[in-house]
Amino acid sequence: MSNYQVNNTTINALISWIEEEIVAIPEIQRPFVWKPTKVRNLIDSLYNDYPVGYIITWQNPDARLKDGTISHGKKILIDGQQRVTAIMAAISGKEVVTKDYNKRKIKIAFNPIEEAFEVENPAIRKNKKWIPDISEVFKPGFDTLGFIQKYCDLNPEIDMNDLNRILQKLTSIKYSSIGIIELSHTLDIEVVTEIFIRINSAGVNLSQADFAMSKISVNDQYKGPLIRKTVDYFCHLIKNPSIYQNIIENDQEFSQTTELQKIKWVKDYNTNIYEPSYSDLLRVAFTFKFLRGKISNLVSLLSGRDFETREYKEEIIENSFESLHDGVLKFVNETNFKRFIIILKSAGIINSKLVRSQNALNFAYTLFLLLRDKKVNDSIINQVVRRWLITSILTERYSGSPESMFDYDIKRFVAHDNPIDYVKKTEAGELSNAYWENILPSNLNTSVTSSPYFNLYIISQIYDKDYAFLSKSITVQQLIEERGDVHHVFPKKYLQANGFNNRGQYNQIANYAYTEQVVNLAVRAQSPKAYLTKVKEQIKDSQIRIGEIDNMDDLVENFKMNCIPQSLFEMEATDYERFLEERRSLIVDKIRSYFHKL
Repeated sequence: MSNYQVNNTTINALISWIEEEIVAIPEIQRPFVWKPTKVRNLIDSLYNDYPVGYIITWQNPDARLKDGTISHGKKILIDGQQRVTAIMAAISGKEVVTKDYNKRKIKIAFNPIEEAFEVENPAIRKNKKWIPDISEVFKPGFDTLGFIQKYCDLNPEIDMNDLNRILQKLTSIKYSSIGIIELSHTLDIEVVTEIFIRINSAGVNLSQADFAMSKISVNDQYKGPLIRKTVDYFCHLIKNPSIYQNIIENDQEFSQTTELQKIKWVKDYNTNIYEPSYSDLLRVAFTFKFLRGKISNLVSLLSGRDFETREYKEEIIENSFESLHDGVLKFVNETNFKRFIIILKSAGIINSKLVRSQNALNFAYTLFLLLRDKKVNDSIINQVVRRWLITSILTERYSGSPESMFDYDIKRFVAHDNPIDYVKKTEAGELSNAYWENILPSNLNTSVTSSPYFNLYIISQIYDKDYAFLSKSITVQQLIEERGDVHHVFPKKYLQANGFNNRGQYNQIANYAYTEQVVNLAVRAQSPKAYLTKVKEQIKDSQIRIGEIDNMDDLVENFKMNCIPQSLFEMEATDYERFLEERRSLIVDKIRSYFHKL
């Protein structure tokens, strides 16, 4: 049996199916992405009877009800949503949602004399040759004869019969053909998910999370649209709180729900440490509530799949939506989210750029919610979440196959009554002496400033409240918060002048230190020996030349804070490679010390 059938239908029939809910079009999980000119081009193609591609539908598997009867699945539009939305906007006058959650109409104008389409604008509104909004022509009860008389009076160059023929051609857009690829309802959900992922709409790559959002959106029976909106609005609000008023004004139905009350706190909350996308939120809520790591499993469960019998059951659909709803509400809970952010800050993580692995943060929050749900002692939760997150970053645990690792780890944490035991066993296996003595120093041999290991070194400095290089009042944290930058301990121009012309040489992360700009300007292109000689001189004569350190104890302590070897006092270009080796060793020691203090 074929995996799909290809059929044709009319635009009018498709719109009727959607309005009658024969085909479910998911609520837009992202705002309408087409530019108005693209809508115009689509309408022009339909008018000229050009092919406009295919839409793809899939019928949900039939699910067995508790009484043994079968509930037939609804057809879902899984690709072509933007085209269908564009058609409904242009022909039916439906409003679309912008990226800021404002609602607006896309009006397509038509010039019958030239048979040309254009996006409506002020000039067109003033031009008697243009119909400013074609949706008026498609309205039931439109007075065609009256319009023809009036238009021809204003534009005598067109004959009434010609205008009538052109208007009939325009309204016949409703009967234009559009292809439909209907995926077989017998297809395994994993196959449908893979088909969905391979589709690309308007340049946006789709994912399993997109498919899950579509599944959620179309299930009115179990509050799917409410769950979808809670996820979507929360993730947009945390990045752009100003859209709150637009949501209130343009989504009256959601504004009356308790879900809005549970997420409205985020409009007044300012953090850039953890800004989850809807796929992040779904992943965390799903792993936390279902103790699984693969989002494709969520799609299966929302379809009612019984993994043991391979049947589809209505009660599994109901229970799955209920569990997901609870997981989403636990995720967006103000107390939970803010406490998780506090845990991150307590570990020295004050900025999202310091943790490049979003999945490391996602699992850390999943773990937090799981332990909190199990009523684990708060101090133990803090310790476990901190140490697990840093272990994950050190080992890049979730960089390869994150879903498999999520699945593995969540099951192990559930199986262990004492989560600290599992953390310690993992640390012992993956962070042995060999790791600290060989693997981590090797990982620090790079010029990539976004290196997770260099970021961990910076995190350890924030945790220890260290001062910037050659400063005694400005901390590393303050420089990061004020968008300060790292500078070279061995100045770049100095190294270039001495034969180190490769970026991979002078931009080694072991040559970087957070430094005030005024200090960097004073250092300029001098050798470390030269500029540190001036620092020692200022300690003797109290005439500040570089930085603000005026005694040797503070200088020694500052070197320690910044993992600077004491040998730097006498170093010049020929010592650069030795400096890198010594500093990498000191950075490893600092990260290791930081880790054991968590």
